[in-house]
Amino acid sequence: MTAIRTVLGDLPAAGLGRTDYHEHLFQVSPLLPGEELDDEERSGAEAASLRACGVEAMVDATPQGLGRDPAAVARISERTGLRVVMTTGAHRFEHYGEGHWLTGLSAEALGERFLRDLLHGAPEADGPGEDLPAARGPGGEPVRAGVLKAGIGYWSIGPFERRVIEAVGAAHRRTGAPVMVHLEHGSAAFEVLAALDAEGVPAARVALAHIDRNPDPGLHAELAAAGAYLGYDGPARHREWPDSVLLDCLAEVAGRGGGDRLLLGGDVARRSRYRAYGGMPGLAYLGERFLPRLRERTGAELEHAVLVANPAAWLTWRVPEEVPGAQSAAK
Repeated sequence: MTAIRTVLGDLPAAGLGRTDYHEHLFQVSPLLPGEELDDEERSGAEAASLRACGVEAMVDATPQGLGRDPAAVARISERTGLRVVMTTGAHRFEHYGEGHWLTGLSAEALGERFLRDLLHGAPEADGPGEDLPAARGPGGEPVRAGVLKAGIGYWSIGPFERRVIEAVGAAHRRTGAPVMVHLEHGSAAFEVLAALDAEGVPAARVALAHIDRNPDPGLHAELAAAGAYLGYDGPARHREWPDSVLLDCLAEVAGRGGGDRLLLGGDVARRSRYRAYGGMPGLAYLGERFLPRLRERTGAELEHAVLVANPAAWLTWRVPEEVPGAQSAAK
């Protein structure tokens, strides 16, 4: 398969459009008490606001075991016209904690779960067991994931995270699906790339989420030269730094030749930060406030690369021809 897998079906790369590479429509984590995103009507309204500000597609980056609602995401996508790529995989250990059913699984078992989401469709709700009811889209079709996710701690890859990386590698080798990795505070990027490479995932298929939490353009240019996609998703986080820091970093990395590896999202990810849940600044901040400044700072050509060309290239499934046992995602 050479296409992008959304919750409503597969698209050619040219059909994706302006893409926010990292958001969460649903998310429930013990690390974020009181910040649950768990209401379809409100999350749908937030998605509609993102679409209304000119964004045409997004990646819902919530992996297994953290309150995903695949059927609701598919309904929201159909209702709003916002194309949504759903995520499978797992986050860093702290988002689950001791005793969670997911953290006790072997790498092989995790990989089979991830592969099921990619090829056959996600369950209505994540949980232990093998025969979970399947999520169905508005037309009764399976709701399939289109991207794999792993996560690490701050300069730390624990035993669970290593099993997830192994499982992500196994699922990638079978499908060619793209990979996203949560880097806590932007740390350990090269170490993660090395761990994934050992599992058969080349840097050119990996998006390094939150790399902008360490806004170091020299480091970013090195990572881009290694082939990795750089996930900038920190607009409106003014307690850390102003948006101007991210804009300057984007511009400098592009000037050093990394413009074709940049991705942009909001990662708003909190009830207290979603307008539809009573917070701010909301998903629309990206389109209403940040993108006009990016366009003014760097021009329309880089904006098109960051929002259209780069996410389409990253999200397109490509089965590695040299990998034994590789199979088409269409099966």
